Amino acid sequence: MTPHSAVPHLAPESRLSDFFQGLGLLGRAFSLLFRSRRLFLLSALCAAVTAVALVGLAWLLYRHAPGLLAGYWALPESWYGRVGWYTVLVLSALVVWVVGANVVPPLLLAPLQDPLSETTEAVVGGDDGPPFTLAGFVRGIVTGVAHTLARLFFLVLGLAILLPLHLVPGVGSVLWTVLGSLWTMTWMAGEYLAAPMTRHLYSFAEVRRMLRERRALCLGLGAGVYVLLWVPILNAFFLPLAIIAGTLLYRGLRQANLLPPPPDATPVALK
Repeated sequence: MTPHSAVPHLAPESRLSDFFQGLGLLGRAFSLLFRSRRLFLLSALCAAVTAVALVGLAWLLYRHAPGLLAGYWALPESWYGRVGWYTVLVLSALVVWVVGANVVPPLLLAPLQDPLSETTEAVVGGDDGPPFTLAGFVRGIVTGVAHTLARLFFLVLGLAILLPLHLVPGVGSVLWTVLGSLWTMTWMAGEYLAAPMTRHLYSFAEVRRMLRERRALCLGLGAGVYVLLWVPILNAFFLPLAIIAGTLLYRGLRQANLLPPPPDATPVALK
């Protein structure tokens, strides 16, 4: 695969098979990672920080999750009550760990996300984006933080709406885990597609439009990142691979004329 061919060719209309094309973006990203020395070094640095963050999150959950759950629901005396209690503990901890993995490493590695996306576009022959100016740099940071806060709000809101499912005996916690995972996958797609789109000064409304109009494609990307989080060693590379894959998706959307040309350097309002 040549660097230019790493950009996916997308059908003009949405279709169910788009899910597998979105899933395959992680493979394209992994292959592209070795095409550029700078891309590889940036990814290795991200992987080192991410590995420490993921281990730290797992340790915190191991130490404190049982106590937090016990504060709301005391450990039952009966064996079936204990089975239910530990089921809720494990399923909830898994979702919280995934959410934490998509909040803590990106915050720690925020300064490297734009260089990763920019280098990816350079490797595949993409646009360089607007010329560097101090005002544009500051505006980009403000826009990126605003978009990130908006996306985090929607992530937490969706999980909070699903939280009462825990009250349904038996299958409630399973349903919460399944639906919460699907919601998190969708959020991941938005998070990593937004990385290059924010750099090119697209509004958050455009990110939402792509998630809505190419739902299967974006869900495939989110599912790929979600699965990658559970693969030991490789999960340390989930952030750079997700950013590279999101940038390839952005380039594919532009190539298929599904996105309008990037806005100019005028301020972008959060919609």
